[in-house]
Amino acid sequence: MNKKILAFGASNSRSSINKQLATYAAHQVKDATVTVLDLNDFEMPLYGIDREKEEGVPQLAYDFRDHIAQADGIVISFAEHNGSYAVAFKNIFDWVSRIEKGVWMKKPLFLMATSPGGRGGRTVLDIAVNKFKFMNAGEIYDFCLPAFRTHFSQEAGIVDPELKRTFQEQLAQFEQAMAQPEVSTA
Repeated sequence: MNKKILAFGASNSRSSINKQLATYAAHQVKDATVTVLDLNDFEMPLYGIDREKEEGVPQLAYDFRDHIAQADGIVISFAEHNGSYAVAFKNIFDWVSRIEKGVWMKKPLFLMATSPGGRGGRTVLDIAVNKFKFMNAGEIYDFCLPAFRTHFSQEAGIVDPELKRTFQEQLAQFEQAMAQPEVSTA
């Protein structure tokens, strides 16, 4: 069965290494149709309760939510800005959460992070995993790729054997979670 994967780098950088990693990961899923989003296509005013009351939720938030709804699984790779999410991601997340608290709609999530440095965005990945496990009933898998330019190539993907093995283990579990039928809680 062909699965629909939604992937994006949680960054608005036009040359985002996190978007590269998310795109790579999504395309490793067997028998999948992949949609890769660019957060720049969903730029909205900064979220604020007063703005929401005066202007409502922007259409772009609904559009982003629709992409989530159509997916069987979601791949996100987080850029780390000052130890947390990039504001471009956080703003979209805040707007979409005003439409539906369960932003990720119980979909399996493959959360990743990378950076040029030796920790590979581990801090923001830990934040995301810890936060999303309380906001999503779907399974969450994670992977951190340190030293992106050393451990990743456009041609070969993840080149470090141990990191590649860890990535493949998490990806296999993510794929398996998408194959499981949703269990009704009614």
